[in-house]
Parts: sequence; structure tokens; C-alpha cells
Amino acid sequence: MRDLSHPLRIGILADAVDFENWQLMVFDRIIADRRYALTAILIDRPRGLRTAPSTLLKLAYGFEEKTLGRQAPYSPCNFEARKQRIVPLAQATPGAIQAQIAELGLDLVIRMSPNGMPDDAVGHLRYGEWAFSFSDQKARGCEWFSYREIARNAACVDLSLYVRFGAGVGEIAASSFNIKFSALRNINFVKERAATLLMRELSRLADSTELRSTPRPSPDTAPPTTGELVKYVGGLTGRLAGRAFKAVQKKTGSGSAVWTLYTGSGRIDSFEPRGSVEIPSTRDDIRADPFLLEHEGACYLFYEAYANGDRKAHIAVGRLDGDRLEPIGIALDCHYHLSYPFVFRDGGEIFMMPETHQSKRIEIWRCVEFPLKWELHSTALNGLSAADSVLTRHADRWWLFTNLSEYHAYEDHCSELHIFEVDGPALSRITPHRRNPVVIGSTFARNAGRIFARDDRVFRPSQRNAHGIYGYGLNIMEIEQLDLDTYSEKCVRTIEPDFKPGLVGCHHFDAAGDRYVLDARLTS
Repeated sequence: MRDLSHPLRIGILADAVDFENWQLMVFDRIIADRRYALTAILIDRPRGLRTAPSTLLKLAYGFEEKTLGRQAPYSPCNFEARKQRIVPLAQATPGAIQAQIAELGLDLVIRMSPNGMPDDAVGHLRYGEWAFSFSDQKARGCEWFSYREIARNAACVDLSLYVRFGAGVGEIAASSFNIKFSALRNINFVKERAATLLMRELSRLADSTELRSTPRPSPDTAPPTTGELVKYVGGLTGRLAGRAFKAVQKKTGSGSAVWTLYTGSGRIDSFEPRGSVEIPSTRDDIRADPFLLEHEGACYLFYEAYANGDRKAHIAVGRLDGDRLEPIGIALDCHYHLSYPFVFRDGGEIFMMPETHQSKRIEIWRCVEFPLKWELHSTALNGLSAADSVLTRHADRWWLFTNLSEYHAYEDHCSELHIFEVDGPALSRITPHRRNPVVIGSTFARNAGRIFARDDRVFRPSQRNAHGIYGYGLNIMEIEQLDLDTYSEKCVRTIEPDFKPGLVGCHHFDAAGDRYVLDARLTS
């Protein structure tokens, strides 16, 4: 661990003192951590860009900023501008910026402006100049990060955190995020996630004093062309009309997402969804997030259930007779939304850990009369918004995997996977992983079912949220290393919604014995 008497001395390179929300988040978190010192905020003077944004881009951005990009100001808990050293960046004369870096004693600079420091000055920073890819796609009063991706119907938008050492460039970390209907919404959302990604990588550096990076290919940072902008504006008009229509449906008590279930024979490392059989939903009994439990010779199915137009769901249970479901009744119903009924055994008892993020805590319920009577057994992470949580035993330890949403303007459970070592279903001892969130990005982070151990391999189903669709696809991740210091996994398979006709998504998997079940989202 790093000697805290010598914190990392961090400089910020910004282009204005009217700081954005994500910048204030970063300042706040740096100041709150004894491993860092926010030494100075350097304000860069206006400089010419390699490529200037077009008038059409400025108009499109200005319209979105006034109509779609509004968010409440972030109120820092630790940062006060009047207490910080905020100074102009030295003029780019030979040696001037190097002298400024030496006088401030900076270890690294985080660039939040569109222009970086000269190469010879960056070469004097021990850990270089850090920047996000969106900072390369902006000018004063205009940004174009993700405009091109939306215009081209890309599956997701990529974020890169990279470092410059003089003329050398390396990528520190990268993530991908689902496409939103508006580029400005995308920009603001990704910036919130970027603040978390940055702090995770700073903590890795502070603890190890070793900066790791990989070669970064040359990115395309040019503004969108006129043709791409025309396509983007046309698409935005259609998307806004679609959102208006969905809002009307919601007010009239209709328009809920319609999911259905599919089942078949197979296990997580061998199932084939093309051969599955549908367990169809009805308008009054829409089913999602299925979990299986074998009990006294029968196979039971627990699932999220709701009717079209409902504002919340409950947990229902049925018994599988071959490929047919015999409904039994409501297993759990609360005044808040319930879903994702992760049901599991510990010793001779049966527990359920449903998603209860509206209650701002994780809840575990113990079965007192199977399968319809449950009592609250334990709670954890009170005050936090957690979704799709699972418990698993690995290397003789209990681990809690959950998707937390630490947010200001954009609540989202799809982009951060957090891990805790716990003492089992009691949840009386919780130790966070040192690199939380261990996975950042909507294409892999969110849990999509229980964790399985098969032949000395461990698999985690995860959601692939892409193409602007929540629950677009399903990944099978193989966990390669798990302890309190390290987490690594790799994707060994992705299931897209093409295994049956009429599907637009599939986002959950479970299995028991030789039977598996997954859910899929219908076009209507």
C-alpha cells in the first residue's frame, strides 16, 4: 500500500472555472481520499482546434442543451473553489510549463480541456497527462462525442481513459455504454460513469505506484459530417415522437415491456436456445427474471410477474411439468417493485434475494413454508440503490455480486458491478472489493442470473445492453480470478435475440439439474 504521508499530487487542466457536474464529482472524491492531493486547477486559455465544429453541429448541440440536457447542479461535499489553488496555465513558451509543473510538484495532470499540454511538458510528469476520449471531441460551447455513433446506429459508444507521456500514448482503461436517444444525454451520462472509472484507476495507481497501460490505436475525433448530422437530427425527431407515444401509453395504463420465458435441456456451458420451448406470458401475467429451484423431486420456477400497465411487479412461483408451467401463486409481494428472485439454499434452509432497489437496500427473505410463505431474514447496503444481486461461494468464501447505481442525474444499474465478501445470508459482515466497481460498462456489468461452478470453471451470466435496448443480449462470462484485491473475467459466449422470431432482447439465464430457463423480450 502507498505511504499516505506522500499522496499523489494531482493537477487538473480545465478550460473554464464554471465547472460541470462530473468535474465537481471528481474534485469532491479526490479531496475526500487521503491518498490524493488536489494540488492545483490549471485554467487553459482558448486555443484553436485542429477541427472546428460546423454551424449545424453548434445548432443541434445548442438545441439539445436547452431542451434535453438540463440537470440539477451537483453540490460538492468537500470541494470549495475558494479554498483551491486555481491558476492560469503558463504560456507555452519554452520551459514555462515545465517550470510550473516543477513548482507545483505535480505527479500527474488530469486533462478536462480539449487541448493538452506540450509534449515536452508532459514528459516531466511522473505519471503523465490523463484524459478521457470525450475531452478530445469538444470545443468551447459544443461537444460531439457519440453523435456519429448514434447517426450510424452503432451498438454502443466507447469510452477510453488514456495517458500521454510526451509523444507516447497508452490506454489505461476502456468501457462501452448503451446508446441513448440523444447524444447530449449520452455525453452527460457517460461523464458520470467516467468519474467513477477515473477514481478506480487512480486508486489502483495510488496503492501500487505502478501505472499500467496498453497501446491505444489512433482514434477518430473529427466532428460528424453534414450528412451524419442530417441523419442524426432526423433520427432524433423520430425518437422523440416515440418517447412521447410511450408517455401517453404509460398514462393510459398500457405499453409495458412484454417478456416471455423459454426452457430446454442443457447447462450454462452447453445450452442451445434455438431448441428451447416457450412458456408464454399473457397480458395479465407477463413473466421475466426466472430462477429455478429443485425441491422434493419437483422443479419450481420463481419469476417477476406483472400485468400490462402495472407500475410495480411481484414475485410469483409455479411448478414445471415438463415444458409446461403450473402456476401456484404469489410468493412475495411488497409495496415496492420486486423482480429478479434469486432463490438459493444454505444448509437446510431456502432463501430468496429479490431485487428491491426501490427500498434502497438489499433484502434476503427466508422461506418458512415452501413455496408461498417468506419472512425477512436480513438486509444490507442500506441507503444504496442495488439491483440484480446474487450470492455465491468461491474458495470457501461467500461473495455478494450486485449492481449499484451511484448517480447524480442518471440512475442506472447496468454499468457498474460491485463485489463484497460477506458472511453468508446473514449479511452481517460486508467487506468491499478494493477495486469496486470491478466492471464498468453496460455491455458486461449487469448480472443476468446466478453464478455457476462447472468442472473447475466459474460462470457469471451478464446482460449485454446495446443498440439502445435494455436487455438486448446475454453474455456468459468466465470468472478467472476473484479475491479482495483482484477480479478478472472474460466473455466466452454471447446470445443475441435471434434464436426465435419476433424477439428484440434476452437478458437472463438460470439452470437446475439438466434444465435451463431464459427470458426474452417480444417486439410487442
